[in-house]
Amino acid sequence: MANERVAIIGVPTSAGAHHAGQDGAPAALRAAGFVRRLETAGVDVQDRGDLPATPFGLDEPGSTARNLAAVVAVARRVADAVEAALADGRLPVLLGGDCTLTLGVVAGAQRRHPEVGLLYVDGDADLATPEATESGVLDSMGVAHLLGVTDNALSRVGDRWPLLRPDRLAMLGYDETDAGTYRPEVLAAQPGLWHVSGPQLRADPAGTARAGLRALRAGGPEVIVHFDVDLVDSRDLPLGNFPHYGLGLSLAAATEVLAEAFAAPGLCAVALTEVNPSYDPSGDALRRYVDAVAGTFAASRAPAPVR
Repeated sequence: MANERVAIIGVPTSAGAHHAGQDGAPAALRAAGFVRRLETAGVDVQDRGDLPATPFGLDEPGSTARNLAAVVAVARRVADAVEAALADGRLPVLLGGDCTLTLGVVAGAQRRHPEVGLLYVDGDADLATPEATESGVLDSMGVAHLLGVTDNALSRVGDRWPLLRPDRLAMLGYDETDAGTYRPEVLAAQPGLWHVSGPQLRADPAGTARAGLRALRAGGPEVIVHFDVDLVDSRDLPLGNFPHYGLGLSLAAATEVLAEAFAAPGLCAVALTEVNPSYDPSGDALRRYVDAVAGTFAASRAPAPVR
């Protein structure tokens, strides 16, 4: 595998979330050894620091798109940072932060790779909309905004609308029992969108990831990987901002998915989201996350040994 030059970009935001917490993830992941793990493996890594911190803030109780202006501002900064890293020949790895940062990753990557695909590895389908929501929380609406199922400043954060065509998206691991974010009628109305639920992914983690990547490669080689830690069952790794008990994958199974995703030849950006370090005072779960995620990423990017 090629020794890609990597740029680490912290996105300390919880603006699109239920409450504060994920804004502390970039610092916590660095402290747990994320960057050091890559350096030790021989990866050419440049830590570009953090974008401006944007913690959760109270909004009007009746808002159906809470903290929209702040979320849009974060996404725009992310887009610029991703474009700059790609222009410098580096693979951007975003340490987030709530899931709405991925809209910025897509918008920024499209400036260099217009047909980029998105492998969306997440415990939720994120298909809520401001028109059909109980919470108004935007990080439950990311996919709906990417596909143009709803129309507002966040869905128009990029240079096109919809931001993604259905055939440039592959969704892996969502919870079909969450009526707030899983809307089968929306998925059915998106021709070419490739998707599998959590139980399907659990049955064959690596094989399913390969199938999703094959579906995306049919439309172009470049791919973004979005990984929400809430794909992992909260009994195994209690870091997800929104817990999933008895529904997610084991950390070992999630690592199988990531091994395939990170090894994709056209990988052009990685968004790591929803880690809430306030749930882990001991730091044990963060260290396991770093071992699994940074370790797998490093293995995919490190130079081949000299024989």
